[in-house]
This record gives sequence, structure tokens and C-alpha cells, in this order.
Amino acid sequence: MPPSLMGLLHTKNNTPMLSLVIHLILLSFLTLTRSQSSICRTSCGDIPIKYPFGIDDGCGSPYYRHILVCSDSGKLELRTPSGRYPVHNLSYADPHVVVTDPFMWNCEDGENFRPTRPFSLDTSTHFKLSPQNEYMFFNCSEDNVIIQPKPMFCEHFPEHCDSSCDSASYLCRHLPSCSFALTRSSCCSYYPKATESLRLMLKYCTSYASVYWRNVGAPQPYDQVPKYGIRVDFDIPVTTRCLQCQDPLKGGGTCGFDTQNQSFMCLCKDGNSTTHCKDYDVARHNMRVHVIAGTVTGVSVAGAFGIGAGIWYLKKVRAKAPVTCGVQSNENRLF
Repeated sequence: MPPSLMGLLHTKNNTPMLSLVIHLILLSFLTLTRSQSSICRTSCGDIPIKYPFGIDDGCGSPYYRHILVCSDSGKLELRTPSGRYPVHNLSYADPHVVVTDPFMWNCEDGENFRPTRPFSLDTSTHFKLSPQNEYMFFNCSEDNVIIQPKPMFCEHFPEHCDSSCDSASYLCRHLPSCSFALTRSSCCSYYPKATESLRLMLKYCTSYASVYWRNVGAPQPYDQVPKYGIRVDFDIPVTTRCLQCQDPLKGGGTCGFDTQNQSFMCLCKDGNSTTHCKDYDVARHNMRVHVIAGTVTGVSVAGAFGIGAGIWYLKKVRAKAPVTCGVQSNENRLF
């Protein structure tokens, strides 16, 4: 320890305050370093989180910012304009998310239909309803909805075939995972081409249930089985920068973005770079302290303020304190 600092520590009546200031300075530096080398969480519960997604702000692609939420109980949820929905499955090989809608009908309801609300997606995101979805609508108004057995209706009105709700569908005759058939309520199957269509249907129907056809790898025609849930397809934006960042030979970083201007950032253990983890720019970005996780921003600002206040205080005390140990020179001068 430099002699001048030893003199400060032994100055009368200043030791408790100096200890507190030095502790705050060290804590602040640790906080800044931790925010700089922030590593994105790679899972939520038992669901892996990979690019393009992130559950920490600044991780993944900015196209999917604030889309996935990891609850306090470790459950992954998809955030949409109509609410937050539990994620049942997340696939990157066949890019899609399967969510469950707690408001839609299920077998336990029987013929007691609860009030429901339509599932919707933000059209500005890279999400879209999968064509593997089918919807069953219950107790629809025949004055407002075309309810006909589809084969018969399509023969007579082929130009309006897509607008009909099939009352003779396989799903309505074989309710997936249900041990009963509807007797007092009507059912028809329809695939809405957009979430707006789903909204319109629910204006004239009591309730709905979404079913997606899951591929189980069996020989056709048994290669797909119906499962309750909503399948949402997504795009994986591939960029050269992200591929370089993830390259193990170049440091094996994590693709992310600057939370202020959403420009690409490669997140590394030693800092952040605009290219890859073995780039010389990592050290430079580390000095500039780019805060990745938004939750750490407030702590980092407070830490920076604490450093400034500590330096100011030490300067003030040092101007009054005599040198009691060692000789002060330009080599051992603190400030």
C-alpha cells in the first residue's frame, strides 16, 4: 500500500469514514466489472434459451426483445398483446414455440364453456401462427358463421370453401385426449389465417380450443397426432457477425445487442466486442463499460457515483492530513 494512503488511514477521526469510502469504491468496481461481463442465462426451468431469444435484456436478437419472460417460479412465458402464455415447448431445429392458453376450452370443462379471450400476436414481430394449427369452435351462431360439413360445402361452393367451419371434422368427432363426445353442444373446425379471424369467430362462438398436429416420426398416415396448444413459428435471423461471435475458435461468445441503440454486441467473459471475443476491441469496450443487463444499470450508475464521491472525499482529506509514514513523491502519489 502506498505510504500516502497509509498516512490517510492513520489520520485521526477519519478511519471509519475512509474505510467506508474505500469499501464503496471496491464494491463499485466489482459491480461495474460484473455488469460488463454479464453472461446471458441459457435456460428457464428445463427449457433451453438460445439465439435468437434471450430472457435478459441485451441478449439474443433485438427482434425478440422482451418477448420471453422467465417467471419467479422458473416458468417460461411468451408475451403477446393478449397476455402472457406458458411455453410448453421451444424448438430451434424446427423453429417454433408451443404455448398453452389457460382461457381456452379443455376436456375438464366438458360442456360447461368458460368465458374466453382470443389469442393474438404482434404483427411487427417475426412470429406467425403455424399452418399446423387447427381450431375447434363451440356453439357458434349459424346466422353469422357458415357451419357446414366441409366436403359437401366445398363441392357446392368451392370459392367459399376456406370460409366455412367444418362441422364434420375429425377433431370434432374425436376430441383429442377426451373420453366423451359433445351431445348438447355444437362443434366445428376452422383454421383462421390471422389472429383477427380468431377474434371475429369468438364474437359469434361461445368458446374455442386450439390443436396443433405434432410430428411423432411414425410412418404415414400416423406420423402426426393432435395435441392441445398453439404453435407459433418464428424466424432465426442469421448474420455473419453472430456466426463469428459464436465461433469457438474466436472465443465462443454470445450474440447480443446494445440496450441503448440495439446495435450488435458479442458478449464475452472478459467484456463486449462488436466482432468476436478474440478481437482487440474487447479490452476497449471493457474500459467503456457497456451495461448489458438493464436490471444492473441502476446499480452501475450508483457505483460510478460512489467512485466519484470517494475520490472527491479522499482528495479533500488528503489536503489536510499530514504525511506520517513514508515520503510523498510523484512515484507514490495517489491523485
